[in-house]
Formats: sequence, structure tokens, C-alpha cells
Amino acid sequence: MKIRVKFMLVILPFLVLYAGCEKADIFIEEPVLKAKPIPLKPYQLADTITKLQVYGIWHAGNDYCTWGSVRNVSDFDAKNHWIVDRGDGRPSVNLVVLSFVNPLKLLDKITDATTLDGIPRGMTSDIVNYFKSHGIRVMLSIGGITYTNYWNTALSTNATQLGLNAAEVAGNLGVGIEIDYEESSNPNLTGLQAFITAYRSIHPYDASGNDHAARLTIDLAAGDRWLIGICQKATADWLKTNDPVLDYANAMVPARQPSASGAIENWDEHIDGKPQYVPEIPPLAPCKFTGALYISGNSPTAECVNFNSSIQYTNRDYIQKIMPNGAGQTSGMLGLMFWAAECPSTRQTCVTNCSNGLGEGSKYFGMSVPMPALRQN
Repeated sequence: MKIRVKFMLVILPFLVLYAGCEKADIFIEEPVLKAKPIPLKPYQLADTITKLQVYGIWHAGNDYCTWGSVRNVSDFDAKNHWIVDRGDGRPSVNLVVLSFVNPLKLLDKITDATTLDGIPRGMTSDIVNYFKSHGIRVMLSIGGITYTNYWNTALSTNATQLGLNAAEVAGNLGVGIEIDYEESSNPNLTGLQAFITAYRSIHPYDASGNDHAARLTIDLAAGDRWLIGICQKATADWLKTNDPVLDYANAMVPARQPSASGAIENWDEHIDGKPQYVPEIPPLAPCKFTGALYISGNSPTAECVNFNSSIQYTNRDYIQKIMPNGAGQTSGMLGLMFWAAECPSTRQTCVTNCSNGLGEGSKYFGMSVPMPALRQN
């Protein structure tokens, strides 16, 4: 294990530099088990569908998630018009998450060539309002794999102030905040709790969804086998239906586009939990998480260009009908997220039109724009 950890520490910086920005499982942890893994029951589907409520994209900007320069709105529209108009005047999604904010720059309210008061210069009110004027909810994502060490430093320096700064930005721009803290080995959960407590002191949980700045979410791994400490804490303490602290979690994309069955295996781990882990990961209510898929790789995926051949369409029954297995009362996942609009990586094709994938998907799933009040149980 020591050899493996040293290897990861050596290779991770090179992976980050090569990949651009990522929002994916890169490593699979080996958890401590109580005993042999407990066989999971086959999942059960409801007889009727439950309408999805979240159908969104992460947006990487045109510079691999830096968002380091102010965008010309006309040029931005040329590359992103499909998001606000799928071809019939309706948006393709009801949520856009601008990715990423450097947590340490946010803590210190840094102003430099790419950042203004801690926020990337490209994440302007003009860009936020470009989407919001079409009824699309907007959030800012703090973190990503590239900024993991910055999260660690910021949380250990002043987690409370980081939470207050995030709440201030959210209020000023009228956006929500996504926590993307991808520390797999020894996450600072005390600091993360302080961040969340500080944020909620300014923007309390709002079940109605009317206060956009009150929308606070967290990213978990595609399944329960990575980011284990964060997953345990979030599922046990922050994502309960009877006492919610965070609105929901995003089960992120894995290292590459999964098969249809592989996607279900990942998502079902959240619904079942991991009772064999020490401490255990409790079951997560279906209404408390979204699943995620890629819209781009070496070329745009079927999720982007051919809805009828896509994983989301193949798995439509599971996504809309999966029954709870220990947490929650209603069936069906909360929704789907897609990685990522424009240019997330030098290894992936820049995406500037997914109207035949996400646009058709939003029609098929009957997505509501603006996003409705979310299911709570």
C-alpha cells in the first residue's frame, strides 16, 4: 500500500497536467471490510415512472475549466446556443454548473490575471444571466481534481471563512454552489463540515428552491468505492431526507464512459450503500442524487449526438423507476448530469452542439424549465 501511495503522489501531477480538468473517478480505493462483502439484492423497479427534475451539464468554458478571461457574449452564444435552444425554442437542460473555482483563491479573494476577487474572470454576471434569462438554473463548482490540494489547504487554513466567501459569491451572482472536493485518502471532514455550516448560516436550506443561492450540493464518486470518507459523511449526515443539510449529490462520471450496465452498477451502489465497510455507508435515497455521463471523448458521445443510442435512453427504466432500498420513499433518481460543455480537456473534443442528444433527451424526459421544487423523500 505504501508503494502504491507513493506512486500515486508521483504520477498525479502529471495526470492533472495531461488531462486538463477532470470530474471523474481516477483511482479505486480498497476499503476496510467487516467481513466478506454482503451480496446485494437485485434492484427493484416501480410500476410507473417518476419524472426527472434535474437535467444539467457541467460547463468547462473554452479554456479547460480555467474560465480565465471574460467571454464575449455573442461568441459565447455561438458556441452554446444549443443549451438555451434545442431547436424548438426550449432549453436542452435546466441546470448549468460553471466549473471550476479554485477554493484557495476564493478563500483569499485573490485578484490576478485569471481571477477577480477569488472568482474566475470568465464567470461573470453576463454569463450567469445568459442562462438564467432562459430559465436555466446556474451553479458554480468549487474544486475538481486539479484543485484537491487547494481544497485541503483552504479547509485547514480557515474553512469557516471559505464557506462565508462562497455564500457571498452565491448571493451576489444569484447562483448555487457545488462542492467538488476530490480528496480520496484523508479528507478534512471537520473542515468541510465547518464550510457547510458557515454557508448555511447565510443561506439556510430551502426546500422550495426559490432561493437559488441556497442550493448547495456535493459531488460523490460514480459508485461507493472512491471518495469513501466523503461519501460516508455526506450520506450519513448531510443527505438524509428527514434532516437535509445539502440539497443532493452528483454521482460523478467514472474514468471513462461506462457501459449501460456499468452505469447502473455504479448508481445502485449509492442506493444500496455499503454495510460491509467500516464505518458503513448508509443507503442513499434515489431522490438525493443524480447520475452522470460523458457527452464527449475522442469524439462526441451518443449522449450528445444520438439520444436513441445513448446510455440514458437504454437505462431510462432504471433512471425513472428505481425503488429505494433503505432510504427515501419515492422511486426514480433525481436526474442526470453530463460532463462537459465546450472544452474540458485536450484529450476530448470540444462540445458545441448536443441538441440531438441532450436536446432530444430533455424532450423525452419532459424536463421542466425552470427547475421545479425538488422531491424531498
